[in-house]
Amino acid sequence: MFRRLACLLLLCLGLAHAGGAQAEGAQGYPSRPITLVVPWPAGGATDISMRILAELAGRELGQPIVVENRPGAGGTLVGSVLAAARPDGYTIGQLPLTVYRFPHLQKTAWQPLRDIQPVLMISGYTFGIVVPADSPFRSLRELVAWGRAHPGALTMGSTGIGTTAHLAMEDVLGRSGVRFIHVPYHGTADQMLAVANGSLMAGVNSTGFAPFVESGKLRLLAVFSAQRSARWPDVPTVSELGSADAVHNSPYGIGVPRGTDPAIVSRLHDAFRTAMQHPRHLAELARYDQELTYLNTAQYEAYLRQAWDTERLFAERVGTARPKGQL
Repeated sequence: MFRRLACLLLLCLGLAHAGGAQAEGAQGYPSRPITLVVPWPAGGATDISMRILAELAGRELGQPIVVENRPGAGGTLVGSVLAAARPDGYTIGQLPLTVYRFPHLQKTAWQPLRDIQPVLMISGYTFGIVVPADSPFRSLRELVAWGRAHPGALTMGSTGIGTTAHLAMEDVLGRSGVRFIHVPYHGTADQMLAVANGSLMAGVNSTGFAPFVESGKLRLLAVFSAQRSARWPDVPTVSELGSADAVHNSPYGIGVPRGTDPAIVSRLHDAFRTAMQHPRHLAELARYDQELTYLNTAQYEAYLRQAWDTERLFAERVGTARPKGQL
């Protein structure tokens, strides 16, 4: 009897200690460096802007935020990292929309609604179709007409299978009856260089193409936004050219493992909310024709839950969805 009471007492003390340690951890957070997983190659547009944001948010938190690049799989490797990480606030990640698309296309061990807690939305990408500066294609109509006349000969690049760039390409060219060769890349820099040097006939990318267009190395044929870009007002939208609902963008933000203490989520939210409005970060976004599209934690969560359903419907429409029973 005495032994049983002693065991119960030790168990209670252990639970009390664990609860106190958890509270103390949230109150003292962060006490060491934080890892920010960026699922794109180093040196690309997203990587650079996220490094600036990490530096600024780290100042707010009083601890450095170290960027760890995990490129590949269309930016979805961050999903598996966050799903496997401890929910202690020391592993966070940049969340591209592909994280909420990929499980509809392929079987994954993780599920974003179950495994990832959104923190806040930061910005988003506008996508466009680019060709080499010396390309004979002066418009999207000319590119489509050539593709129809030469089935399977048009080479088109994207930032990876299942990315918004890839599905936007499939959407507009599929509607036009164009058969083409899709060449996936790990990130923007390699893909844009391939288009610029003529290795690819065309590419779809986010506005990471902006410096290449501005320097005269690429020609922008059309954008996938709802309205024309203020930066390139003479470039038509894909919608204007006959595909009325072909509007594709890709918002992104910050996420943490599901189960992270709400106090830590709030601390991260406040730090990144302040950092994203810093002139250095805003100037970097402006280089790529991006603006802030802030949503707080609750709003971002609601948005991504809706995006999960929307991505399923889109994947079914373009024929890339897995059977529902396999999700």
